[in-house]
Amino acid sequence: MSSTWAGLGQVGLLLLALALVYRPLGDYMHRVFTSTKHWRLEKAVYKIVRADPESEQHWKTYASGVLGFSFVSVLFLYLLQRIQPLLPLNFGRTVDPGVAFNTAISFVTNTNWQSYVPEGVMGHVVQMAGLTVQNFVSAGVGLAVAIALTRAFVRSQSDRLGNFWVDLTRGTVRILLPLSFLFAIVLVALGVVQSLKSGVSVLNPDGSASTIALAPAASQEAIKEIGTNGGGIFNANSAHPFENPNSWSNLIEIFLLLVIPVALTRTFGKLVGNTKQGYVLLSVMGALWAGMLAVIWWGETHANGAAARLAGAALEGKETRFGIAGSALFADSTTGTSTGAVNSMHDSFTGLGGFGTLLNMMFGELSPGGVGTGLYSILVMAIIAMFLAGLMVGRTPEYLGKKLGKREVTCASIAMLAMPAVVLIGAGAALLIPGNTAAFNNPGAHGFSELLYAYTSASNNNGSAFAGITVTNDWYQSTLGVCMALGRFIPILAVLCLAGSLAAQKKVPETAGTLPTTSPLFATMLAGTVVLVAALTFIPALALGPIAEALA
Repeated sequence: MSSTWAGLGQVGLLLLALALVYRPLGDYMHRVFTSTKHWRLEKAVYKIVRADPESEQHWKTYASGVLGFSFVSVLFLYLLQRIQPLLPLNFGRTVDPGVAFNTAISFVTNTNWQSYVPEGVMGHVVQMAGLTVQNFVSAGVGLAVAIALTRAFVRSQSDRLGNFWVDLTRGTVRILLPLSFLFAIVLVALGVVQSLKSGVSVLNPDGSASTIALAPAASQEAIKEIGTNGGGIFNANSAHPFENPNSWSNLIEIFLLLVIPVALTRTFGKLVGNTKQGYVLLSVMGALWAGMLAVIWWGETHANGAAARLAGAALEGKETRFGIAGSALFADSTTGTSTGAVNSMHDSFTGLGGFGTLLNMMFGELSPGGVGTGLYSILVMAIIAMFLAGLMVGRTPEYLGKKLGKREVTCASIAMLAMPAVVLIGAGAALLIPGNTAAFNNPGAHGFSELLYAYTSASNNNGSAFAGITVTNDWYQSTLGVCMALGRFIPILAVLCLAGSLAAQKKVPETAGTLPTTSPLFATMLAGTVVLVAALTFIPALALGPIAEALA
């Protein structure tokens, strides 16, 4: 079988698996967030945080819960890293203040950017009690915000969006924990390691001794993908055979990072009482995902340069067990979500392949996006698309029975433009600081792509990297941490403000002038809006980096 057909087979199996779980998982998540019963474990959590699960919150109170919980999480994770020498299973490792600051913000914001070598810096207690816990709850925060925005479309003349503590707890306990437990066992069965040892001693072929690092990888690998987190417990991430030992584990990990964002469109349709609304969002996500997969795959199999042409593809930095197709499929899915896990080195991609991964993030990571973040991001773009449609016909725009006035469009615009502003300001400032370009591993267009990718990944809460750039100095540690925080919380605050405004409105009936939002026309408009916003914002920067490299 040719590599092309093998790759198409992987894509086919992935789509089949997603199709099989789409309805049951989407319907289950709908039941989770509409149930009136609380589990015993959940009641214990509410008692600890002193939350009344029967009360609902104004959007400002909901937002205060998000910010307060995240701030405490950053503080706790920072302190946990700093006291690592006092903890068991530390193996003599310490964490520097700059690394601890960057990592704390990174994992709390669901970015999972790593400016350190995990198996040489983090002990097992910090990995399990700190980083893995944040893998769960940071994904739960994104899920909660998406559900709050969805409720706003359903409610009429209400100032309540639900209860943040209930949404966070249910998303974590009823969705993320069971799925992670199940697939951790699957990954162990496939060969992913799960050990509390620091390493195992081996003899090299030349007779010398060395140590291969071990870790409780399977349990973190499962939530790393399911929660669209991406931080590896080993430096090589999902290219490491202890994290991703074979083609079946590779396919399952790609499935895991896509499954909740995809199924959430079904949940959205069920919550708003029209499953076709979810299908439209899914079709746009799928079209963008497929388009970028084609770009990355084609770019990696039609590389520039004599060596690549002789090899028949750009094989440097690729996982030879999975081939170009497996690497392209993983790269497309990890940058289309907010995951950041990698099974190949994106720094080794061609100009066109790197362009595809960058543009995926610049879409706003809504193809299909992260857990929760993908859904609320595409809903923001849907509101922008409806606003543009209203401008063209001279009519007040509506979406799902809610009028989109000045307040709603302003909130949506802030949520949409926050990420591009943070990316471009951060990357531009870094170029102006003397000495920062010394961190580039490559000169010219590719070096600029490394910088642009770093700030795009941080501001989008993705976490993957063009690994050639060295971001361990104080400037990068600090500014990338700030970009992660701004890229996470400005859109969340804007989305919750938008939700509060929508929930307060009275639903208006459809008329002959209402644009159907379940039609192919609306889906085309939505996809076009996503592409147009990204193009107008980022094409000048892309032209200096991956586009220039691709044309060289």
